[in-house]
Amino acid sequence: MIRVFLVDDHEVVRRGVAALLSVEDDIEVVGEAGTAESAVARIPALKPDVAVLDVRLPDGSGVDVCREVRSRVPGLACLMLTSYADEEALFTAVMAGASGYVLKQIHGSDLVGAVRTVAAGQSLLDPATTATMLRRLRDQAGHKDPLAVLTDQERNILDLIGEGMTNRQIGERLFLAEKTIKNYVSNVLSKLNLQRRTQVAALSARLKADHPAPRDTEN
Repeated sequence: MIRVFLVDDHEVVRRGVAALLSVEDDIEVVGEAGTAESAVARIPALKPDVAVLDVRLPDGSGVDVCREVRSRVPGLACLMLTSYADEEALFTAVMAGASGYVLKQIHGSDLVGAVRTVAAGQSLLDPATTATMLRRLRDQAGHKDPLAVLTDQERNILDLIGEGMTNRQIGERLFLAEKTIKNYVSNVLSKLNLQRRTQVAALSARLKADHPAPRDTEN
């Protein structure tokens, strides 16, 4: 079962989404909240697989909730739900580790599919969304390549973080001490102006989605 927690300040929206999801055999709505404070308090206790978060809440931002609860619930996937196609909110949501960003005008069947997609560990950002984020990163960094500030080894480590590896696993792969890997990770965060390891993993995933590896055409 996919355990889902709903966060929206409009009760009618929460009820509608809950009714939509609850009829699915593989989805269970385990809780809901109408404020950021309530969401941050309840989500870690219930440990859902997916949190569906309204971007705008009366006492804060769904993006801030995403950032906070992901740091306390490993593996939680956040699906941002909003009435507005806001580029700034989109960018901050992605960098907070959100797995998807959809408009409330989405069809019911598509929302169900979105929940299943992020629960499976996949991202739900279309090519235009990915391009927007990467363009923003390039503009901030002043480089055509947002990773141009990284050394080859730091790029390797970013890729391995994107694969979900821990510092110890990365060290074993690269034959380096875990402490050395920790220092590399700190350098990557600093150079890319990121605060959390989950942001590095999100960035790696977006870059791979935007620039997939070429297929081997040899027989």
